[in-house]
Amino acid sequence: MFYKKFAKGICLASCLCLLQAITAKAQELSQADTLRLDIVSAEKLFLEKNLTLLAQHYNIESAHALVMQARKWDNPTLNTDQNIYRKGDGWFKHETVTDSAGNVTPKGEVYVQVQQLIKTAGKRGKQVNLAKTNVNLAEWQFKSVMRELRATLIKDFYTIAQLQGTAALYSDNMEQLSKLLKGMEAQFKAGNIAKKEYLRVQALMVGLQQDITENAKDLNDNEAELKTMLQVTGNVYIKADAPEAETAIVPNVSIAQLLDSAKLNNTDYQQEVYQSIYQKQYLVLQKALAIPDVTVGPEFDQNANYAPNYFGLSISLPLPVWDRNQGNIRSARMQVKMEDAQLKEADNKLQNDVLNSYQKLLLTIKLNSGSNQQFYTDYYQLYKNVVQSYNDRQISLLEFLDFFDDYKDTREKQLEQTLNLRLAKEDLNDVVGVDIIKD
Repeated sequence: MFYKKFAKGICLASCLCLLQAITAKAQELSQADTLRLDIVSAEKLFLEKNLTLLAQHYNIESAHALVMQARKWDNPTLNTDQNIYRKGDGWFKHETVTDSAGNVTPKGEVYVQVQQLIKTAGKRGKQVNLAKTNVNLAEWQFKSVMRELRATLIKDFYTIAQLQGTAALYSDNMEQLSKLLKGMEAQFKAGNIAKKEYLRVQALMVGLQQDITENAKDLNDNEAELKTMLQVTGNVYIKADAPEAETAIVPNVSIAQLLDSAKLNNTDYQQEVYQSIYQKQYLVLQKALAIPDVTVGPEFDQNANYAPNYFGLSISLPLPVWDRNQGNIRSARMQVKMEDAQLKEADNKLQNDVLNSYQKLLLTIKLNSGSNQQFYTDYYQLYKNVVQSYNDRQISLLEFLDFFDDYKDTREKQLEQTLNLRLAKEDLNDVVGVDIIKD
């Protein structure tokens, strides 16, 4: 009698927990707006609204402005000198005096000089080249940020699709167990089944409820990250529309072709290339800075030289006696060597990444072959038959539980393999820099 009351209490508690969970989820979804997205619409929304990309775009515009600034000439310099006060005559007196012979003599001094800095050794052109390379770096940095964000977007989107598929699996399992428990309760009360069978199925339901909770947590985490990237706020439920089965064929390209494409399009590698170019241009500029610039300009001096109105031409340049920019040149030369080493390392890493991504794709394609998909279809039908067979008491509880767990694990692995195939395709596309594998 005690066991019957105990079992009935467990059954009632499990049903109440299940009812509360279903009711809470139903209320949550009824109050939330559902945003249905496929991968194309998700990427479109991402490109339109992502604020990180917008901020990085401003960085490119800033680099373009520096190219314009590098082309500008230095402003000329105006120097002037004149008398301020002359005793007896007052302030700023520059009138002239005419003597009896008609000669005009200026009174007071006026000095005016205009100077223009002329950069030698093509410094301005070298600074423009540096600014242009900096624009290229900013553009590749933008592409790198977009690539990383897009990879996160795709990972989150397809992970959500996989978790929603897992949630549907658990929901179906829960429905089957609920029906089974309902029938077993009557059998248990009639004394047709042992309490251990009844409790074992209830324990299976409790474990399934824990799986549902953990899956819901993971789903919420991925949804939160995706909504942040898409600038979606509020109580919005994202429904990831993705086909359950994913197909892919081995790309009809060689490893050498993949490497060539990666060297042209991989954002990390191209940043290293332009960093190397930048340091070489910087070294050239530092060598040019060792050559003195020239300052030239006309000057006029009234009433303070050997002639009343003096016109002259001034030329000045620093003498490279103590400072010939040796330290900066040596530093720039070391930076060039460092960038060359880093570029070689980036080249080796790129080759390994391309080969690794290609091999992972081949493996996942093999695991997701057509024969495997047929196996999963047949296995699902067998699962339905096994549940019915246990209801009809044609198989034992142990056989039912073993098959129930096996089907659940197998179905989870199927969803995981589909996710792995999608991510493997995008990983190769990401490393190569172009869509080698298309849906």
